[in-house]
Amino acid sequence: MACHQRSISLPSRPHSKVEEELNILEACTSSPSMTIETTSDSLRRLADIYNSIEEVMCLPTNQACSSQQRKMLDGEMERSLELLDLCNAVHEDFSELKAIVQDLQVSLRKGDDATVQAKIQSYFRLVKKAKKHFKKAAKKVTSDKEDCRVVRLLSEAREITTSLLESTLQLLAKQIAVPKLSIVSKAFQKKNPVVCKEEQLQVLEYNIRDLEDGAGLLFRRLVQSRVTLLNILSL
Repeated sequence: MACHQRSISLPSRPHSKVEEELNILEACTSSPSMTIETTSDSLRRLADIYNSIEEVMCLPTNQACSSQQRKMLDGEMERSLELLDLCNAVHEDFSELKAIVQDLQVSLRKGDDATVQAKIQSYFRLVKKAKKHFKKAAKKVTSDKEDCRVVRLLSEAREITTSLLESTLQLLAKQIAVPKLSIVSKAFQKKNPVVCKEEQLQVLEYNIRDLEDGAGLLFRRLVQSRVTLLNILSL
């Protein structure tokens, strides 16, 4: 979406609508009843919200971008790149986790318990490695100034994005690690016989594929949002 307006002073109605959508999504993301299915839906909803924020950024206005606003947007450009890197890394992790689950199903059908154990260990190692991405994630940066609404919206959306992706990895770890609700019981962790169920692994594979698709969509929206910011700053 091309953006030809320089100002980030916004009418209250579109901004308020996006703010409401962010608040609803934040409540869903922080809910203890979150599941992989709801996180997949949330990733798509978040992508739609970024599209709405982009539309808000491109609304015609009469105010020129002040030097203070330009400085804030410059900072947002830097943070948007960090978020892009984070989203891309998690998207790649989803792809690798999906491949591991696929290999796990093959090994299970062959009755190769040793390979199944190795694949599950690989799954855990990858989830643990993926969680480290968030140690470098940008902290929340907000603005209470009325003329910095876009920066505030992007800041809120960024924090929700980071929280959602991190929560998703925690949920993925529990799909195998949690007793009763897991695919592999705790007995397996004590080197007892494997109790994997292929149909559960198939569901997990499907869920990870859905997460992968959602993260890919979100990544593309983030790229477009960054392009719009660049267009604003180049005018």
